[in-house]
Amino acid sequence: MINCLKESGIDAGKIDELIHGSTTAINTLIERKGAKTALLVTRGTRDVYIIGRGNRPEAYNLFFHRHKPLVSRRHTMEIAERLLGTGEVHEPLNKANVAAACKELKDEGIEAVAVCFLHAYANPEHERIAGAMIRKALPGVYLSLSHDILREYREFERMSTTVVNAYIGPKVGGYVKGLKASLNRIGFKGDLSIMRSNGGVMTPEVATEKPVAMMESGPVGGIIASAQVGLALGFPNVICFDMGGTTAKASLIREGEPTLAPGYYVGGYASGHPVMLPMIDVVEVGAGGGSIAWRDDVGALKVGPQSAGADPGPICYRGGGTEATITDANVALGRLDPDNFLGGTMKLDAEGAKRGIKSKIADPLKLDTIAAAQAIVEIAINKMSLAVREVSVAKGYDPRDFALVASGGAGPLHVCAIARELYIPTVIVPLFPSHFSALGMLLADERHDFTRTVYSDLANVDFGKLVTVHDEMVKEAKESLRHATNSVFQIQLDIRYVGQEFTLSVPVELEQLKRGDRQAIRTAFDQLYEHRYAHHSPDEPVEMVNIRLGAIGKRPKLNFPSVTAGGAAAPTGERQAYFTSASEPLTAKVYRRDQLGAGAEIAGPALIQEHGTTTVLFERDTCRVAPSGELIITLGAVR
Repeated sequence: MINCLKESGIDAGKIDELIHGSTTAINTLIERKGAKTALLVTRGTRDVYIIGRGNRPEAYNLFFHRHKPLVSRRHTMEIAERLLGTGEVHEPLNKANVAAACKELKDEGIEAVAVCFLHAYANPEHERIAGAMIRKALPGVYLSLSHDILREYREFERMSTTVVNAYIGPKVGGYVKGLKASLNRIGFKGDLSIMRSNGGVMTPEVATEKPVAMMESGPVGGIIASAQVGLALGFPNVICFDMGGTTAKASLIREGEPTLAPGYYVGGYASGHPVMLPMIDVVEVGAGGGSIAWRDDVGALKVGPQSAGADPGPICYRGGGTEATITDANVALGRLDPDNFLGGTMKLDAEGAKRGIKSKIADPLKLDTIAAAQAIVEIAINKMSLAVREVSVAKGYDPRDFALVASGGAGPLHVCAIARELYIPTVIVPLFPSHFSALGMLLADERHDFTRTVYSDLANVDFGKLVTVHDEMVKEAKESLRHATNSVFQIQLDIRYVGQEFTLSVPVELEQLKRGDRQAIRTAFDQLYEHRYAHHSPDEPVEMVNIRLGAIGKRPKLNFPSVTAGGAAAPTGERQAYFTSASEPLTAKVYRRDQLGAGAEIAGPALIQEHGTTTVLFERDTCRVAPSGELIITLGAVR
């Protein structure tokens, strides 16, 4: 990063704000390279974290395994104390237990401590006292208290989130502090902001205290940018599709607002670690440019999730890769120009890619090399289409009502094929799609999310208490917001039918809470339930579980620059490429994107090349260049 800033020629002292997204947090967890961590719990709950949930999502998977705890049972210590669900003290905190635990942790060389007492979400006093004692006894240890991370019920999920925060805290905190120090050394005096998983930015101080909030810090930038680009072009409803080297991601944006999920499982739902903090709802599949094509035990062709990565990379990269990948298939099909990859700075080995596909895939399957390459791409398209379905159809939205925004180095290569699978009529390829996440970070507001469990049936809910809790969260939010003078607060209530386990988050207004407008809240829940599940039960009683607050510090919005109007689009050449059929190539006109002016129109089949990617237009597809430079593609036909 420092080298990049130096080579950009920008004076670091003149930068007002620098926004950083990183995969450091999630990589630390996935690679299990975090701190030696201990967990302090209420006496009698020592095994909650290790046992987890009793469900088995993959019932027929003979190799299924549960989550692998980040803290051993030996380092999970019980403290005598007990709160009731109402927050009342049932058994006072035994300070001698805490002192003894601190001594043992010091002898064990523990680097991080997570504290998660029963019902601390309702009353954090015991955790605060224990935390003060731990800080005094172990001043160099990273400390995470559950009420600082998540004020929400469900003991296992709250415990897991707190443990993850403690486990990655020392490494991520050190990374953020090191970044600040490095920037200071080159004269940076502006504000450093860190991208967080909920689509907002936060200060380095918040990131250091809550590194678990930056798990998906990298990819969410592209989702924010998709929302803003869609709004600017008159498409408030878009689906973001980002395909990089290892994975492809999809997320739905409605009325210019990304969809938030209450949490997710790092490593997958079946055996991952639950992190129950609000984040942009992203569905990820193991299909990227470097995803490897392989045959399973019965000889069926599969693609991913294994990836060749950047090193050695696809065969065509000449880096020593020996496994056929999606990128190799696109080279073999003529969709990527071997002599004009990365603006001509990298020459691809097209013949090597074809030989690899032939020996690894085509010959064993008794296929022609081109047919095998086409099959690799089509399987990848199918996997990525399922991700788009999951964020749209599975949530009650018709993808035909949305535009599909493509980003990432491999997104524009495949987006039109995915749109055809789902009958999506319009595709948008933004400017600089390979660097789209960086644009999204510049467009992101500051955002902090807060949750409090307030359990009550809706008919008897104490709205005065709800308003008090709301005001407490607003006060806490203003202490964290850098842009507090221009802030917006969004309220949601988690509501469900009595007897259900999970909830729907229903947006409400503060005035509705102050008026105690039960009927308006119930109507909003019924409408949301009807939209999600195509039915609702207006006569069934409902109950509220949580109140949520989204605190958004509005930052100045950027104006998208206009590109120079040009005449008719002039191709730079032609190339034989395979599109929908492996038996017959088509002659595709080749265009350079930097030569296309506003208003230019292109008809497929065509290949639009730029430094970081290539956009593929199929037959009868038409493309026009927007005044601000985006490619707006109208599909000519769908299956």
